[in-house]
Amino acid sequence: MITTGEYAELSALDIARHVRQGKLTAVEVVGAALARVDELDDGVRAFTEVWAEQALAHAARVDARVAQGVGLPLAGVPIGVKASEGPGSYQNTRLVAAGCVPVGATSVPRTGPGWQTYGHTDRGPTLNPLDPAWSPGGSSAGSAAAVAAGLVPLASGSDGAGSVRIPAAWCGIVGFKPTNGRLPARDRAGLNSPGVLVGGPRDALAYFDAVTGSEVPAVRPAYPLRAIWSATLGYADTDPEVAAVARRSARRLAEAGLITLAKGPDLTLVDPAPAWTALRAAGFSPATPSVADVSRVMTTNEERLRDCFQRADLLLTPTTPHPPHGHDGPGPRMSVALTWAFNLSGHPALSLPAGTTAEGAPVGLHVVARRPDERTLLAVADRAARELSPGRHAPWTAMASGARHTSRK
Repeated sequence: MITTGEYAELSALDIARHVRQGKLTAVEVVGAALARVDELDDGVRAFTEVWAEQALAHAARVDARVAQGVGLPLAGVPIGVKASEGPGSYQNTRLVAAGCVPVGATSVPRTGPGWQTYGHTDRGPTLNPLDPAWSPGGSSAGSAAAVAAGLVPLASGSDGAGSVRIPAAWCGIVGFKPTNGRLPARDRAGLNSPGVLVGGPRDALAYFDAVTGSEVPAVRPAYPLRAIWSATLGYADTDPEVAAVARRSARRLAEAGLITLAKGPDLTLVDPAPAWTALRAAGFSPATPSVADVSRVMTTNEERLRDCFQRADLLLTPTTPHPPHGHDGPGPRMSVALTWAFNLSGHPALSLPAGTTAEGAPVGLHVVARRPDERTLLAVADRAARELSPGRHAPWTAMASGARHTSRK
């Protein structure tokens, strides 16, 4: 048997290895996951539904397949499913085919006007496991909270403007968006890419292999990689302290020999807000920018990003321009300011835990790579995560120990 505490220490790859080797059964693992959800989710509200009976039955089928010698790369891994997707989405069916066991639906914002960067359940808003006063971010709020609380090691998300990367940054975990178009988009404009919330980059790579069906050998980048740093991308209103925390993490990677920070002019993009908004609307009206304006923004930014990735292998920014807000919402601040340019451009990107502000608020390091080079991105992220946060990356232990930070309200 496995205790809930022992279960929460395991990565998705750890679980799959133990199940394939017969050291654990999928039923035991899923039972521990359900018990941990029962113990802790009232204090997090990550799940809107828990599928206990179906999950245990599914786990038994996984065990039967393993006993038959079927090679399942993610055998027995409990996963959370973003409620707005459901288990029948492309990425979730691929994860199930790889051996994952969905245990429940994770929260998303309720429909409403304005930026919705928090999760909603019938028990109240989803709480950030690092501090219940903070929003976990959104829209993949419950998925991020479930991973950060150690309820599941992997949860599906979707990222139309930063909805995987932002909650990863605010919950102190890893959020990965593949190249747009790599997986079927979840909107007509092609902005909304499937993505994943995990404790560390190796589980993100396992996810990527499962959903793409890829058997490409691991990439071994020639370090140091060239990187360009930008705190604002030329338009974002980034808090100086948030920028400083993310910049320090970039310097640590340079000191470790993983990157060299390129000298030269800062990257300056055109604010993507009007183009993103017009494309997401899937049409134009007198209140939206003209086709020419959208084309100008996208063409200009494409040229500048092409120049950026001719000079460097990676682009580094803070993931969000400000720390987590409270449950009253973000106000006029744009949490997506540093992420949504790469939903328009389609570049693969992820958020890594970078550290905290003086008040304890989590900050993410946003890492963007060339299209469609997810494998280099994930390889350098794995090395970077070990430099920035040795050991297990999901911060559930802070919640379990009762540690709380003083949040910025």
